[in-house]
Amino acid sequence: MGIRPIEIARKLGISTSALRHYESWGIVPPTERTASGYRIYTEEHAAYFECIRALFPGFGVDVTKKVMKKLQEKELDEALWIINEVQARLHRDKTLAERTIRILETEQLDDADSHGRKDKMTIGEVAAETGVEATAIRHWEKEGVITLPRDEENGYRTFNRALVRQILIIRILRSANYPLEVIKDVLQELQHHQVHNARRLFKETLDYLNHLNHHQIRGVHYVYRLCEVLKLI
Repeated sequence: MGIRPIEIARKLGISTSALRHYESWGIVPPTERTASGYRIYTEEHAAYFECIRALFPGFGVDVTKKVMKKLQEKELDEALWIINEVQARLHRDKTLAERTIRILETEQLDDADSHGRKDKMTIGEVAAETGVEATAIRHWEKEGVITLPRDEENGYRTFNRALVRQILIIRILRSANYPLEVIKDVLQELQHHQVHNARRLFKETLDYLNHLNHHQIRGVHYVYRLCEVLKLI
């Protein structure tokens, strides 16, 4: 006997229209219908819906869509590597946040990360080192969050260690969804060695990243449960 949409919707605390919405995205298998046209879901559908709802908070809509489609195609390893990449990025953000907090607590802003590093870098080199897309760096410049000098000979943007540090700060605070205006104020304060507000935001960011990690672990748990239903594990 199948499961009625309303039963799944009530269990997940969502509307039946949300279930149909996920179907329209192609992230759950097609459903059978009764003679009168009503959808009939199976235990497999229920597992898909539960997994989708569990993945959203920690991984977001785009990643959830990719993972669900890979699982429908029985491409388990590809789905797991997509998840792993997001978790690795979260770990990098957490490590950077902790490192920045230590720097702010010792107030060694001018000496941070300078030993043995290039003092003049291209935007491509900075993107590779920080994990921030060059397009994002250009956007932050356009929005007035950072000011990037240009090489007098070729007109290309140039970066010193202080600018690289600013880009890392923006990246970390953006990971916790702080608006650019707030981040701009923090950077201006740091230029005057006013670190109190920055310390507070970074500690709040670390709390946010820890919370996000909890959501991701829960999401992975439901991926495993779905894979058991699909007999992929």
